[in-house]
Order: sequence, then structure tokens, then C-alpha cells
Amino acid sequence: MPIVKIELFPGRDNEKKAELAREITATLERVAGISPAATTVMFTEVKPEEWFVAGQSLATPSKS
Repeated sequence: MPIVKIELFPGRDNEKKAELAREITATLERVAGISPAATTVMFTEVKPEEWFVAGQSLATPSKS
């Protein structure tokens, strides 16, 4: 039973997340032969100020 966890910034509506979940589920079925009933997709919304890459908050403009 695959569990697909997706972390992303807030802002997508439930329709868009449902579409993503359907597409991911369909891909797992098509490519790996996994029953849609066995697939779980979970979305976690993370604010940019709580997401860091290379020690830099994604809410802070980069200085490059």
C-alpha cells in the first residue's frame, strides 16, 4: 500500500489537489499495477517561512 506524501506551499484549492491525487493514483496503477484502493495521497501545506533550503528561508528573497 503506497503512501504518497506531498509537501507544498499553500494556495492550491481542493479541486486542484484532488486532480493531483487522481493523476498520481492513476500513474501508480498504470506503471506499477497498484490498485487505486491501495493508494493513499496526503498533502501537507508548508508556509514559505517554515521551509528552508541551504539554510535560507524560502520566504526571504535570495541574495545571489
